[in-house]
Amino acid sequence: MPIGWTCAVCGATRDVGDPAPWRCPRATATDVHHVLHPSATPTALRAEPLDEPFLAFDRLLAWSAFAADHGMDAAARAHLVADLDSRLIEAGGCGFHRTPLHRADALSTHLGFSRRGGIWVKDETGNVAGSHKARHLATILLHLLAQERAGIAPWGAERPPLAIASCGNAALAAATLAAAVHWPLDVFVPPSADAVVVARLRELHATVHVCPRLESDPPGDPCLLRFREAVARGAVPFSVQGPENALCLDGGRTLGWEVIAELGDATDRVFVQTGGGAFVACIGSAFAAAGVRTRVHAVQTAGCAPLHLAWQRAGALAGGRSAAASAWGECMTAWPTEPTSLADGILDDETYDWLGAFAAMEHGGGPVVAQERDVIEAYRLAHAVTDIDVSPTGSAGLAGVLASRSDIGDDERVLVVFSGVRRGTPRPAQVA
Repeated sequence: MPIGWTCAVCGATRDVGDPAPWRCPRATATDVHHVLHPSATPTALRAEPLDEPFLAFDRLLAWSAFAADHGMDAAARAHLVADLDSRLIEAGGCGFHRTPLHRADALSTHLGFSRRGGIWVKDETGNVAGSHKARHLATILLHLLAQERAGIAPWGAERPPLAIASCGNAALAAATLAAAVHWPLDVFVPPSADAVVVARLRELHATVHVCPRLESDPPGDPCLLRFREAVARGAVPFSVQGPENALCLDGGRTLGWEVIAELGDATDRVFVQTGGGAFVACIGSAFAAAGVRTRVHAVQTAGCAPLHLAWQRAGALAGGRSAAASAWGECMTAWPTEPTSLADGILDDETYDWLGAFAAMEHGGGPVVAQERDVIEAYRLAHAVTDIDVSPTGSAGLAGVLASRSDIGDDERVLVVFSGVRRGTPRPAQVA
């Protein structure tokens, strides 16, 4: 079981039984550069032979340790998870389940890998709301539901709203989960948000707030500013950004543990599409918790690569990258130009979970910047040689493989995750 939460910046801790372990206790409105990471002793991975990830890895998850700390035994926790899955299915979707992992033979051959090596694809497009994002959010929701079941929720009959700043897969995942349990949700989106996504959010009964930049706004994403204002008013941060709610770094690890349960320590490299950074942070955390080392690469596009800049700046610090946490403002800054790429779901102008990403890449990995031609070709290949209807964002990890192919041995076993089903993006044949 996890033993609690530790801030990667200042070392402050929160107990695993804390009812609101969202942020570092030393974080303030003027000092937001803190992030809690789940602290646990590395252990040999022993997954229960179950299809449901939150049941299979129950003993490794922080939300579960919280529930146990407040009197919920294994049977009660399993009932809570099963109830959430049932509600998701009743709403016309699917519950959480172990997603497919296979060697993509045609893709491996096309890219010149040997029979021993190749590309292994973890397909998250059939998960809740069509991407991995719901895995991050589910543990926040389970933590809240556990408070209600244990009779310790600080709210009464009226639940506080959930809040998220997103206009893509994270928002859709948040709305899907919130609707399943009838929890009010505020979604903060930019004026440029896709009309199809906004319409779907409203169908799921989310309250959508369009956030233009105001003259009085400080630098930064206005959606994130409005989100933080809502949290200050009492909303629960239902976010896939670790600095805003550390519990999103809990459930995301189940994806990495599923890979280890099937492939063990045989994966040589992992390429992870990276926007805000929680995904790659969770992959690294999952491997570390299981005592498995592999080379992890966070993939961003040439049109928005703040993590790569931070990696370079941190490498130039007097103490090297080990000193990066104390130089947050110096290392991680907003991307200086308007972000642009076909993989528009990873165009976060800051990599919020950059410290978790750094930790994930410390065993011989590193950031990869894919040129736009690689992003387009990865999307084309994903549709040409697999049967997965993935979005350009979801296939961006493969773009990192293309960008790095000359440095990858033919016998290496490489993992990519296809996450994010294609919604309104043109099919590859229509992409210039």
